[in-house]
Amino acid sequence: MEKTMRAFFLFLSKNRFLTNLAKKYGLRFGASKFVAGETIEEAIKVIKVLNKKGLSVTIDYLGEFVDSEKEAYEMTENSIKAIQAIRREGLNSQLSLKLTSMGLDISDKVVLHNMRRIMDAAVENNVFVTIDMEDYSRCEKTLRIFKMLKSEYDNIGTVLQAYLYRTEKDLHHLDDFSPNLRLVKGAYKESAEVAFPLKEDVDENFKKLISTHILNGHFTAIATHDDAIIEYTKQFVSQHKIGGDLFEFQMLYGIRSERQLDLVQEGYNMRVYVPYGTDWYGYFMRRLAERPANVAFVLKGIFKK
Repeated sequence: MEKTMRAFFLFLSKNRFLTNLAKKYGLRFGASKFVAGETIEEAIKVIKVLNKKGLSVTIDYLGEFVDSEKEAYEMTENSIKAIQAIRREGLNSQLSLKLTSMGLDISDKVVLHNMRRIMDAAVENNVFVTIDMEDYSRCEKTLRIFKMLKSEYDNIGTVLQAYLYRTEKDLHHLDDFSPNLRLVKGAYKESAEVAFPLKEDVDENFKKLISTHILNGHFTAIATHDDAIIEYTKQFVSQHKIGGDLFEFQMLYGIRSERQLDLVQEGYNMRVYVPYGTDWYGYFMRRLAERPANVAFVLKGIFKK
């Protein structure tokens, strides 16, 4: 049943009609649990509360199905606006973004032009930028663009997904770039031809990626809500006497909030991924696909008086 629900919500996440409908009717049906609002002003309020609790943040202006230069330009402007707000408001925050939002599916020229504008603003405002990883079909292009930008800018990182067979090789090929990486299990529906179909295999690969990247001496963000992976990381860094400046845990806004605070109390660096914007639908569907408990929460919210 869980696998069926996951496939169903991942299918819905790619529906353009429902995406446009969601934009029209705003944050309803429980999405506000996972999305910090539709505007940067609303997101700033959320970030300040999280910062006061000792939580770092990475902020993301959500966008799906950007297929025109005009839309990519608007997404770029919103990312720059977020960067400027981080500095202006003194927020403990970084920026995350998807290359498809900046024109990856349009042309290299468009996406690189927009990304260089964003990175110039990030350098000016001392903000770190992470390029999110998307589905398998865009993995190679994303890493190619990342390498180009990393050769020009220091304050940029990207994401690798443990459920892909190729990721161990990708990690090795990126080593020369001394990359700051966010390691995740992966949230897109992929075939068994490119991704491990069994959770236990994904978990083992995840652990291998964590240990390899940390021992290579590069900053590692372990983005997971899985207690087994968290405990593995704790034991690994303790065993190898890894300092807290070389790694951090990351979780999503609205998921396991108490666990996030527990990690802060234990002395670990904890960063919360905080999305905002009107184009929240695809992100929301992927969150429902990840955990049945999220679906229960939403249904309760819909029928609660």
